[in-house]
Amino acid sequence: MAAIAASVLIWLSGCGTSKNHLLKIDESQVQLRSMQTRAFDTTEKNKMLRTIITTLQDFDYVLDKADATLGMISATKLDEHQYRITVTVRPRGETQLLVRANVQYKQKAVKDPIIYQNFFTSLAKSIFLTAHEVD
Repeated sequence: MAAIAASVLIWLSGCGTSKNHLLKIDESQVQLRSMQTRAFDTTEKNKMLRTIITTLQDFDYVLDKADATLGMISATKLDEHQYRITVTVRPRGETQLLVRANVQYKQKAVKDPIIYQNFFTSLAKSIFLTAHEVD
């Protein structure tokens, strides 16, 4: 009887640990998604996709695939690190586009916020230059 009670206690404590672990994963995923996503005040999806392509080229990425219908671009940086990036563009309400960039290194998400900040800062500058027709 004592063995059964001990087994139940161990099982219950394991459930608590698993639940806490799942909540940690969700929190880190939300934090990563927050770093990876920016909203822009434009509805011109094709113009945004072209601007993303030129921004990626500025960072020495080589375009792998672009699909305007899906609003998705994937590219690879062929230096010693071989980063891979996938950028998606989708409408957010009636006045904005939501851009999400997912950078991977060795098939794992890069969690360094500086990489995403640099990308979005350059993208914002490119959008400004494109809007003012500066090449």
